Amino acid sequence: MQRLLIYLLLSTLCPLLAVEKPNIILINIDDLGYADISPFGGKVKTPNLDRMAAEGMKLASHYAAPVCSPSRAAMMTGCYPKRVLPISGVLFPSAAVGLNPEETTVAEVLKKQGYLTTCIGKWHLGDQPEFLPTAQGFDSYFGIPYSNDMGLASEGSKSNAGEPIRKGKAKAGAQKTVPVDETGLKGDAQPPLPLVDAGQVVERVKAAQQHTFTRRYTERAVSFIRGHQKQPFFIYLPHNAVHFPDYPHHDFMGKSGVSLQKDWTLEVDWSVGQILATLRELKMDSNTLVIFTSDNGGPINQGADNTPLRGAKGSTLEGGMRVCTLAWWPGKIPSASNTNAVTSHMDWLPTFASLAGAALPERAIDGVNISPLLLGQSGAQGHDVFYYYHGFNLQALRAGAWKLHLQKGELYDLESDIGETKNLAKEQPEQVAKLRALAEVMLRDLGDGNADAPGVRSLGRVANPQPMIHSDGHVRSGMDGVAKVLP
Repeated sequence: MQRLLIYLLLSTLCPLLAVEKPNIILINIDDLGYADISPFGGKVKTPNLDRMAAEGMKLASHYAAPVCSPSRAAMMTGCYPKRVLPISGVLFPSAAVGLNPEETTVAEVLKKQGYLTTCIGKWHLGDQPEFLPTAQGFDSYFGIPYSNDMGLASEGSKSNAGEPIRKGKAKAGAQKTVPVDETGLKGDAQPPLPLVDAGQVVERVKAAQQHTFTRRYTERAVSFIRGHQKQPFFIYLPHNAVHFPDYPHHDFMGKSGVSLQKDWTLEVDWSVGQILATLRELKMDSNTLVIFTSDNGGPINQGADNTPLRGAKGSTLEGGMRVCTLAWWPGKIPSASNTNAVTSHMDWLPTFASLAGAALPERAIDGVNISPLLLGQSGAQGHDVFYYYHGFNLQALRAGAWKLHLQKGELYDLESDIGETKNLAKEQPEQVAKLRALAEVMLRDLGDGNADAPGVRSLGRVANPQPMIHSDGHVRSGMDGVAKVLP
């Protein structure tokens, strides 16, 4: 009788105690510099991101990877890029390799908890059917599978808006279809740029279409939110903006008064405003976590601003890997808050899993659950040690405020010297020794200089990779089962 009463009491209380699974939106900007937005000191005002920061949290020591594909691999799998995508740089069109389908992505983790999942934008983890988002846990995908400069020069992929369109060295229709190496076709050998929707190539992207990316991605995201108000969802929104070539919408051309890159940054700010306004209008803001971040540091030679960090995209200096990041969840994340705890893109998978009540992948991951940090819980921390990999190479590591560049033996106190200007290695030999010992721990796991290490997992591979659109306009066979030619 007593057990029955307890059961009836718990049955009554459990629905009241149940925590509603939050919607999750992860906005990833391409090549955005640390100080390209005004919450992080940018000179061009980004009012929607200012409001997002005022209502949420700034993650001031958040780390990505030096370049695109590795950063996205970390974001999707919760692992150091070398563990799951052991390549020297990035992936290109018609790559024979990609993120292994055996890896468990954050989309797959959330789907098990009843989430609807969509990817809208740049994927860059493999362009063969086996590697696309819909094969990696996403219910739907709309976007281009890699960077917007990986198309034909004659169609605007190698020059900014308003500049003379470069013809390219290869003759029309003569692009190679066999990659020089397994990471894909490079330079003037690249095929036309494809836009993919529902598993089909629907457009051949030229300069005119490049201007529409940010707006179309935003409209898709807003439409998805409006159409899925009763079931938890995960939107991964990796914009092509603000990667070279710069193609802001015509409504934003010249708006910053600085550069096309800053014009496009203003359009990104507009996009965030549209998404947050939709959530407020539908009264979904109190149950939606929104993350805004960049895939790597900004390329200074293309107009990005990483102030006060040293270095740029492609390096393991702070300017290459520390990225401007905001977290917003009204009523849950303390407003106008800031953290200097070390966090990273690897942390999104375990963090989202925790918030959704989902189990972690069976395979080892490197990220940590930072939801206590985001929610302002006392004593919450990030990473004790963070490792800076560039491709196959471990180039630096950070423990607390101390960062050691391994090859040069340079030591910096990032708490007092965020710009890495004063080498303290001679004054702090004990710290150097401590960090080198920590580096040895990682080297035994992921190694250095190649992919042959105990903790490195296999790439996904396919035989005879094909471009999505061949140079003659024919769509790759097997994309949708329908033969067609795009003009």
